[in-house]
Amino acid sequence: MSALQPVRGTHDLLPEETRRHRRVEEVAFEIARRYGFGEIATPIFEFTEVFSRTLGETSDVVTKEMYTFADRSGDSITLRPEGTAGVARAFISGGLSQHLPLKLFYRGPMFRHERPQKGRLRQFHQVGLELLGIDSPQADIEVIALGAHILDALGVRDKVTIEINTLGDGESRAAYRGALVAYLSGHKHRLSQESLERLERNPLRVLDSKDEGDRAVVTDAPLFSDYLNETSRGFFDRVLGGLEALGLAATVNPRLVRGLDYYCHTAFEFTTTALGAQGTVLAGGRYDGLIGQMGGPSTPGIGWAAGVERLSMLLDATPPTERPLAVIPLGDEDAALRLCERLRRAGFTVELGYSGNLKKRLARANKVNARAAVLVGGDELARQAVALRDLDSGEQEEVPLRSLEERLARFR
Repeated sequence: MSALQPVRGTHDLLPEETRRHRRVEEVAFEIARRYGFGEIATPIFEFTEVFSRTLGETSDVVTKEMYTFADRSGDSITLRPEGTAGVARAFISGGLSQHLPLKLFYRGPMFRHERPQKGRLRQFHQVGLELLGIDSPQADIEVIALGAHILDALGVRDKVTIEINTLGDGESRAAYRGALVAYLSGHKHRLSQESLERLERNPLRVLDSKDEGDRAVVTDAPLFSDYLNETSRGFFDRVLGGLEALGLAATVNPRLVRGLDYYCHTAFEFTTTALGAQGTVLAGGRYDGLIGQMGGPSTPGIGWAAGVERLSMLLDATPPTERPLAVIPLGDEDAALRLCERLRRAGFTVELGYSGNLKKRLARANKVNARAAVLVGGDELARQAVALRDLDSGEQEEVPLRSLEERLARFR
């Protein structure tokens, strides 16, 4: 493959697609800010142990998908495949436990060596958030509501369904794990090789299998809800009640799980069929055991991450660019340059007509969808004025330079 092509699973974000991405990121951050979240930016690579300890040594991400390499010092480094582990590491290394509760929002590129497909790339982008230090159902309700609020603000909420489940506390999880292993062990002859391996090391992941044979087996598997103790059932009921009080309809999906032991209680996904096959655009859950497992103080947490590519594909239209002003010199180019700089510093978006006669420069102004043209000619400059042409109506007037910004205000 030519070195002048993007690497498989990556692509260039040209201006139109960048506007869609920026729309998703800026709306997400603005809504998160209203909920009290501040932005954090962690490095795009970490020591490999940060991810192998948090995602599980035997998880697909760790064994098959991470971009891992040895740096010049011989340290094993990994490009981040997700955001939570880096935030948790920053929490521990930054000694942030004294600042609890913490509400943190992040955005940026992630990297996984997956099979590229629609809405899934090897370099992809996420927005996400983590709420640390709150162990009550109110935190779960708030972060789910925040996700729904963002989708509302993007105009895509009607394309998405909220699916939710409970993983219970440690006691409930252990009881369910035992029942699930007993059931699956009786159907080993029907399981795929991958699920047989998962049965030994991470049996809950079998419930996630996309293999048709595995899915048939899972259909009659025990339900998590049958193994919840009173505490876990009460926690989940409060989450469901809080969502209902906010008018957020959520479908309980008993097969929605998270395979690692530090996950507990609420797991949720926002899914859509608008991109073809059913796909997840936002997913999260509670992970009260994560920070303790990484060597930090025992700290409850809940969060989610959303795929920017998938959300941007759900937008009905590409956000428009601001219509600029066109400054067209008719003789004194230095005066036009000075005027461009003056208007830009006053907050206007300005395109300079670089070359050609008036007709060509106006054609260029129309091509960039300029709202108005400021014609900088010698006769007008002698009178300390310019000609201002409304490119929508065609009307033109002479405007004194001293009041130009005021007269241009209507074109913002």
